[in-house]
Amino acid sequence: MSAPDFWVLLGTDYCGKSSVLAELAARTGPVQPMSYDPALLPGDYGALAALPNALGAARAGRHSPEYVMALLNVAVAYLWDRVATAPPGRTPLLDSYYYKILVKCRLLGLPGGPWQGHWRSLPRPVGVIFLDVPPGTAWLRSGGGALLNAMEHYGPTAGEESFTRFQRDLRTGLLDEVRGLRVEHVPAGQGIAATADHVLRAMKE
Repeated sequence: MSAPDFWVLLGTDYCGKSSVLAELAARTGPVQPMSYDPALLPGDYGALAALPNALGAARAGRHSPEYVMALLNVAVAYLWDRVATAPPGRTPLLDSYYYKILVKCRLLGLPGGPWQGHWRSLPRPVGVIFLDVPPGTAWLRSGGGALLNAMEHYGPTAGEESFTRFQRDLRTGLLDEVRGLRVEHVPAGQGIAATADHVLRAMKE
């Protein structure tokens, strides 16, 4: 497969990825954010809007493994299609689900299948921007657990301990997935605009 150079904006849950991608999408510049987030999902890819809720339902046992694998195959095709059809002169910046779905499915025991091999057959990015946010900060951003979904913590119910443990394992798993790639760490504590500027500087360097 051939594709234009692209980057991935990576991080654990509540790292600020959606806010940064939305900020970059609002600017006129060399970066083309690509995401499953509803605000950035083109209308002709509307079938993917249901993916996060469907994965949560799958974890709760309300979907068959075959249905989950079918959805994930669509997700793989979506990511590849967006990169392969990127507008000339703009560098695609994919959201963290380029790697996060692989790691979350493994940590939470969701079914594997051919989609994983297909996913890993895609071209690798030229670099990764990792938004580093401590679990304690992420817990506060989740409203003390009020905003969590089933794919963001261990166990059947959300609690700070199960959330923190999952986020630490998720961070380790994500960094394992991108081992060997150029990874630029962007620390927490900056505003959205400042973080977006930091991301752009890292991509240029």
